[in-house]
Amino acid sequence: MASICVCARFRPLNSREDGEAICITRSDSQSFSIKDEKDEQYMFSFDKVFYEDSEQADVYEFLAGPIVRDAVNSINGTIITYGQTGAGKTFTMEGANILEADNLKKGLLPRVVDELFDAINGCGEATAYKIKLSMVEIYMERVRDLFDLSKDNIQIKEHKSHGILLSGATEIPILDGEEALKVLCGGIANRAVGETQMNAGSSRSHCIYMFTIQKDVTNEKRVSSGKVVLVDLAGSEKVEKTGAEGKVLEEAKTINKSLSALGNVISALTSSQHAKSLHIPFRDSKLTRLLQDALGGSSQTALLCCCSPSLSNSSESVSTLRFGARAKHIKASSSRVLNINSKEDIDRKQQEISALNDVKQQIAERILKKLREKLDAETVNLIGEEFVMEGLLLSDPTTSGSMITDEEELNSSHESVITSQTIASWKEATQKLVNTILELRRENVIMKEEWQVMKEENKVMRQVRKRIKAKLAQTKKLYLVMGIGFGVLASSCFSFVLLVSS
Repeated sequence: MASICVCARFRPLNSREDGEAICITRSDSQSFSIKDEKDEQYMFSFDKVFYEDSEQADVYEFLAGPIVRDAVNSINGTIITYGQTGAGKTFTMEGANILEADNLKKGLLPRVVDELFDAINGCGEATAYKIKLSMVEIYMERVRDLFDLSKDNIQIKEHKSHGILLSGATEIPILDGEEALKVLCGGIANRAVGETQMNAGSSRSHCIYMFTIQKDVTNEKRVSSGKVVLVDLAGSEKVEKTGAEGKVLEEAKTINKSLSALGNVISALTSSQHAKSLHIPFRDSKLTRLLQDALGGSSQTALLCCCSPSLSNSSESVSTLRFGARAKHIKASSSRVLNINSKEDIDRKQQEISALNDVKQQIAERILKKLREKLDAETVNLIGEEFVMEGLLLSDPTTSGSMITDEEELNSSHESVITSQTIASWKEATQKLVNTILELRRENVIMKEEWQVMKEENKVMRQVRKRIKAKLAQTKKLYLVMGIGFGVLASSCFSFVLLVSS
């Protein structure tokens, strides 16, 4: 039963606070007292306290270093920064700049990258590592992919053995530290930020960085994986201090609501140590849902409470520190769970996936074969393309009978053969197929009805044409008789005139 590692960090006074009184009094490296604006004193103790003169390297080595080293050995870990707007969370996480070369200013992220690649480069040739990086933000209660902005509503899923997962989030394989920092730089540029009276570049979202490390030991029949998750929370805000208006105000409301939900989860978790049946409201927000593993689940967790030392911000600092003090009492029931899969299990699951794909292919091909007997080739080809897009066909059956294999897909799919997402996808694809067939049937019925109407109209037109021809024939005979009659009459008149004149 391990507790969450909780630390506090006080940044130096900034330009807005120059000349203001300091509200904290040091005791030692783990304890201090803080005075609020009403001169009330509060005592706090944490695993470590980083004061204004602390260095970035000190924070990393105590807070994040052990978690990163364990992740290389397949133990999941989460590092969270928490505090009011402008308290130094993002500086702690990223540094002055993610590409910062100055070792004094480098944040947790670039140091995590450095340690990960130092660790795997120090291993022998018998051990192979793969590192993948994902980056998302929770903005206005929607999970957005910062590597692919078209994915702006990623769903959070829960796997029985692998915990909380982000369905469809982009995972970028990284081969070295320099490449990882460039990728992170691109993701950070897509993050939602805004200006307030407390901070010119205030984060308007909770940002989550995820490093997945897969370890394959040649001489062992197993593959293991570990994950390092870094969470840069958006700051809690008091509107009268930040001066938030319009869109920024709506963002602040959403941020405060999610942080309030996080506080409720922390309170419920600490209470649940005594009342086992107490409900933990993880589903009240996307943030708490995503942090479910980190808060008492299968992940080692470190929380850094970032605070201002200024007396004018003492009430917010006390609130932040109380949050950390409550979190310190959470007990993680399984904080050192190794994520190991035997190579035989992976091979077996890959074979099951291949067999499943074969079945899908055969079913889709049978459907297309039946459709070809009833529909034109162009329509069947369109349906075939839909099958491929929906994953019912792995290749075009008209051009190739072989299966398409995707190494990355197989490597990641060893976690689960048929998940609820797969079943939902099948249901959706099947429904689309049924809708397509029903639509084709409706169109076929309409075409038959139209053909029947045209047939009747053609029959009527033939009858009308026949009657017209008959009338024309009668009229022609009448004209002929009249012509003969007029001819006889004219001849008689001419003969009479000649007779009279003689």
